[in-house]
Amino acid sequence: MQENVYKTAVMPIIKSVLEGFNGSIMAYGQTSSGKTHTMLGPSIDDEVNKGIIPRMVGGIFEQIETAAEDIEFSVKVSFIEIYNEKIRDLLNPEKVNLKIHENKDKGVYVREMTETYVGQEDEVF
Repeated sequence: MQENVYKTAVMPIIKSVLEGFNGSIMAYGQTSSGKTHTMLGPSIDDEVNKGIIPRMVGGIFEQIETAAEDIEFSVKVSFIEIYNEKIRDLLNPEKVNLKIHENKDKGVYVREMTETYVGQEDEVF
């Protein structure tokens, strides 16, 4: 199941991201509906049941490793949670109640959200 969701919904986004577009993967639903299980899975080391995030991170870095040597990639991650209409920064839990903004240069973004550059799969986790 997890692999099917990944191949159907996530791989096209990864391909677009590696072509220079922004991409977002969101899980939406009621409390206890399985969002965390879908996104993370029981373990990032469980090849059968691992969730969307571990698969996506692995897929991105696999694509980078096999890309032409003249292409340079920059990978930046952020993790937020929206719960009860409040946005919380999961990389810096002290940042709560963040706001969504939009402008013509950045598009839609979350102001003051923590973003960090990573160079390999392990740094994401």
